[in-house]
Amino acid sequence: MSSYAGKAGLVTGAGSGIGRASALEFARRGAVIAVLDLDEDSARRTVELIAKEGGQAEAVAVDIGDEESVQQAVAQVVSTFGGLDFALNNAGLASHGRVLTEMSLQEWERVLRVNVIGTWLCMKYELPAMQQRGGGAIVNVASNGGLYAISGAPAYVAGKHGVVGLSKVAAVDHGPDGIRVNALCPSVTETAMFDGVVASTGAHIIEQQTAVTPLRRLATPEEVAAAAVWLCSPDASYITGTALSVDGGRRA
Repeated sequence: MSSYAGKAGLVTGAGSGIGRASALEFARRGAVIAVLDLDEDSARRTVELIAKEGGQAEAVAVDIGDEESVQQAVAQVVSTFGGLDFALNNAGLASHGRVLTEMSLQEWERVLRVNVIGTWLCMKYELPAMQQRGGGAIVNVASNGGLYAISGAPAYVAGKHGVVGLSKVAAVDHGPDGIRVNALCPSVTETAMFDGVVASTGAHIIEQQTAVTPLRRLATPEEVAAAAVWLCSPDASYITGTALSVDGGRRA
């Protein structure tokens, strides 16, 4: 189990779900963590949980779809912690139960602005900070929808495919800088985001998703977080440009 002692990192969408579980695990391993979220109250709650376990963290409000907000957030992290060693770009929007030909341009642009442009903006300001450190690691949370189709989710799938492609390009271009970039592709995970999908589509979706998963259960946020923390660690030092499935065997 790699230690993160002396390392500084940030996690977006860290006010709940996979982001919160990841921030907690990074802190348990000794990292100082910037907890970024659109909802600053949720971010502060994550910081409180980290502090209860003896970790060090700071809440930072950010709208990843807004360039100025991202620029200021990353600058604040670098100023507070003295640099940036790793980043987990986890924030994103769900969009399910949609018919491509009936979607509004407004919704389509909103989903892609957060899921693709938001991830790009985060890396735009994280990468220079890591170059100053002489290297680093970035993990972008995509989805199993970044690897294959999910019926009724055209904007979400298009966006998550974009995250995977963006991660690969960044890995190639910044490998010489000592910066690794990977995409993490979880399938359905027990988070508030999935609760929203259940509320809009019906509880039958839980049974449906479980039935098509070889392990016959949904992922927990902690299981996905474990993969994210590993990818950012020295244990994954020769892994870059990959899209790692955390899907209970569904891709197989």
